[in-house]
Amino acid sequence: MKIVVIGGTGLIGSKLVSTLRAKGHEVLAASPDSGVNTITGEGLATALAGAQVVVDVANSPSFEDAAVLKFFETAGKNLLAAEERAGVKHHLALSVVGSDRLPDSGYLRAKVAQENLIKNSPIPYTILRSTQFFEFIGRIPQASPDGKSVRVSSAMFQPIVSDDVVATLAELTLGAPVNGIVEVGGPERFRIDDLVERVLRANGDTREIIRDTHVPYFGAELNDQSLVAGPGARSGTKRFETWLKESHAAK
Repeated sequence: MKIVVIGGTGLIGSKLVSTLRAKGHEVLAASPDSGVNTITGEGLATALAGAQVVVDVANSPSFEDAAVLKFFETAGKNLLAAEERAGVKHHLALSVVGSDRLPDSGYLRAKVAQENLIKNSPIPYTILRSTQFFEFIGRIPQASPDGKSVRVSSAMFQPIVSDDVVATLAELTLGAPVNGIVEVGGPERFRIDDLVERVLRANGDTREIIRDTHVPYFGAELNDQSLVAGPGARSGTKRFETWLKESHAAK
């Protein structure tokens, strides 16, 4: 089966490409570097020729409100139109748990806009909403002006290792379209500030952690339900402490 992975050179995309190839499938890792550009449409027709499945894990290069909305709307329209012309049978996209609960976030509004384009397309689809990745926890804190402290929300979240997201994506890619949303989260829930502090300390960062319930996440204030997966969600298997030890040992 020919599968095209849009954003196939990023963290999730590159791992998904390797996983699907190991299962014996013809997989094209599509990105601007490989001549496939969903914003301009360049290379889409050639890339999608003969493809049965397209998986979109591309992300916007800018998270500014207007720019990120333009990216996901433009890329989504171009990609879905090209898939319809090519006769693609299954479109998958990676989204974010809580996207529909945080309308104050420009980034998450853009992800909802992307989801709506997919839902309104005639192409059978599956949307996988994932919680935050372990690998990105260190990027969450917002530095104070003096550089000596960081402000972090104390809301609950349910982070997951990227490998578990890839495994779920691969399973969904090789299955039938669900024409709906699937959620996946990590096996444990934590306070964001607690995990940020553990990651920073493990990396030798000694800045003071300031807990602040009003610190925004992608522009939106959080509560304890904002970023956790709902009932019936799939669960990753790797626990945070295991990942932290492995990642520290790798360094």
